[in-house]
Amino acid sequence: MTPITARRRTLRPSRLLVAGAAAALALTGCANSGETDAPAAAASSGNGGAQVTKSASAPAGDGCTLEKYGLQKIDLKGAVVGFSQSEPDTAAFRAAETQSIKDEAAKIGVGKLLVTNANAQLTKQISDIQDLLNQGAQALIVAPVNSDGLDPALAAAKAKGVPVLTIDRKVTNTACTDYLAFIGSDFEEQGKRAADAMATAAGGPAKVAILLGSSGNNVTDLRTSGFVDQVKAEHPELEIVAQQTGDFERAKGQSVAEQLLQSNPDINAIYAENDEMGLGAVQAVLSAGKQPGTDVKIVSIDGTKNAVQALVDGQYNGVIESNPRFGPLAFSTLTDFMGGKEIPEDIIIEDDEYTPDNAAAELANAF
Repeated sequence: MTPITARRRTLRPSRLLVAGAAAALALTGCANSGETDAPAAAASSGNGGAQVTKSASAPAGDGCTLEKYGLQKIDLKGAVVGFSQSEPDTAAFRAAETQSIKDEAAKIGVGKLLVTNANAQLTKQISDIQDLLNQGAQALIVAPVNSDGLDPALAAAKAKGVPVLTIDRKVTNTACTDYLAFIGSDFEEQGKRAADAMATAAGGPAKVAILLGSSGNNVTDLRTSGFVDQVKAEHPELEIVAQQTGDFERAKGQSVAEQLLQSNPDINAIYAENDEMGLGAVQAVLSAGKQPGTDVKIVSIDGTKNAVQALVDGQYNGVIESNPRFGPLAFSTLTDFMGGKEIPEDIIIEDDEYTPDNAAAELANAF
């Protein structure tokens, strides 16, 4: 299937935009886990817009249809829809993602929305999806724990004629056979943009430590390769001196950053592959008796309110957004699919960027 590429902009538009189905890239989704400074409900209450894609249709004959998938049409209004969340809603990204699904389900009149949380356990997610099917789910939206390993759950859905739309992390199974489509960000591009933001913040030579996401996760691979490749190609003044996993968790990000700063006190820049680890790095820098954002530059990916506020406060230097508001685009994609439209394999969304220049004005758009 021919993918459709989404555009990028620096500032979020003032009005909400929703596209039916579009965009492209075989990627995985954002993995977020760890503590937040606000309850989940508060963390999901940003005023930012729904996800935006550049185009609203797949090339003729090149997308997935009900006929190709081998399913029967259902009306989402009044239907039972299941949402399988991958990780705890204590993380701001997950809280915003789950709330967006709930809000849109209510808006379009879904009869019943069933929600489960795998708590970052693949075996539990497989069991969750099977339970959703046993409870009568007629369509599934899944934020996978891992890119691999969901085969039993996907097979169970296929056997019951239930379409599976994946969001936030792409599985390695076959689109339009094992699952309908993937909606998510261009995570390699996010890594490249983070490298550009770091070079701007550093303003010259810098020794950079990378706080990696969880291992065995394509989002980690892509955000790492994007950053490293962009540094090599465009920013040779940045020297990557350390890479260590913080598992997308704030507490671990802090402890790893503390260790790295102790073993290599010359580190003056930290790239964190999500905001949780970046916020942990802020505390690690303070513990080292240095000023985050000044003595040690910090750039991360997500767009949480806490990270953008740190940017406003001068303790951060850049945040590349990964928009978690999947509800409108997920349900419009399912609606289009049930209406006979062709759905591209990969629907790639457009993400914003928070900078020292726009952070204060854009804070309300963070999640």
